[in-house]
Amino acid sequence: MHQRAGVKAPRRETSMFRLVSSLLYGLYERRLLREVTAKAMPRHVGIILDGNRRHGRERGVSDPQQIYDTGARKLDEVLEWCADLQIPAVSLWVFSTANSGRSADEVSGILAAIETKLRSLAEDPRIHSRQVRVRAVGRLELLPESTLAAIAAAEKATESYKTLQLTIAVAYGGREEIVDAFRAFLIEQQRLGKDLDQTIKQIDPAVVDRYLYTAGLPDLDLIIRTSGEIRLSGFLLWQSAFSEYYFSDVYWPALRMIDFLRAIRSYQQRRRRFGR
Repeated sequence: MHQRAGVKAPRRETSMFRLVSSLLYGLYERRLLREVTAKAMPRHVGIILDGNRRHGRERGVSDPQQIYDTGARKLDEVLEWCADLQIPAVSLWVFSTANSGRSADEVSGILAAIETKLRSLAEDPRIHSRQVRVRAVGRLELLPESTLAAIAAAEKATESYKTLQLTIAVAYGGREEIVDAFRAFLIEQQRLGKDLDQTIKQIDPAVVDRYLYTAGLPDLDLIIRTSGEIRLSGFLLWQSAFSEYYFSDVYWPALRMIDFLRAIRSYQQRRRRFGR
């Protein structure tokens, strides 16, 4: 009898630990929520989604599409958090131009997950009830036709919405965006018949803003990067000049509401000086 009790006790202890942990988590989450909702929210949050592969490896998952499908599902929760907090714009970096140099299987898995998620966004009643406008930015011409079709479907289905603007950076690079902005500006000036002197005189930050992929959106107030990496890797370089940064050790697919709320709280606790 003593031996059997010794086997069962750890199970009861584990179950009790999980129950207590869940209760404490819920209490902490509600406290954090009250704390952050009492202060001003960022207008535009950018998230660098990092840690998908490491999260998959820790769980014994090796199939690229399964790995990135798990990460794609996290977007539903993040959009719910942003909608509840009334954050009007969120930009996610899901696939960089550098990512295209990964193995063919991994690139295929990433793009398949992106396509699946975009198609579901176009049909998701929560997207429509929350009035979420979906846009994709980057060098989209580098993407396969199936991905472009999924992008077009999501953008068309949500083009009239204005409550929450979701920008998905795919085939995106920060340097490429700035190069493309200047190229588009010069092409426009040439079309208008402007000479070089006239063109040079027009260049200022406001002009560059108009030719960026994110034209019309406010600059980033807060950038969150998951997985413990402490770098921007070129994410929205121009728009992040005065952003606040928050680096989380949590892998993107494992991001919890308390992790997101901690990032918002950290932003709210800072004194923003915008370079002054």
